[in-house]
Amino acid sequence: MKRPRILLAKPGLDGHDRGVKVIAMALRDAGAEVIFLGLRQSPERIITAAIEESADVIGISVLSGAHLALGRQLVEERGKAGIADVPIVIGGTIPEADANALRETGISRVFPVGSPLDEVVDGMFREASAAVAP
Repeated sequence: MKRPRILLAKPGLDGHDRGVKVIAMALRDAGAEVIFLGLRQSPERIITAAIEESADVIGISVLSGAHLALGRQLVEERGKAGIADVPIVIGGTIPEADANALRETGISRVFPVGSPLDEVVDGMFREASAAVAP
């Protein structure tokens, strides 16, 4: 299997990035190529970067409470850009009811705060391999 290219970003005005940096290092240590866009990224910029970087998976971290709106915007931008086959994964402070709503809009996986690191890494790798499978 090729090394998955995983794009990580912090959309919106959320300024806390410790968690996503831990995820980035764990993904790197597991063998992924990680592209970290950093803080305060717009959904449009995230999708553009995913295309430019040939990302297999888009992962975002949201702690601000704007996960529903940002998730919908990302799915919409992904569709407009013609990359609906690139999975989007969201982690952060997300209640279970909102996790279900996110999945219904087209988000592949949701990892709430406290998700075991190995489960997050495994989930991201599974999404990447499913995205590149024939």
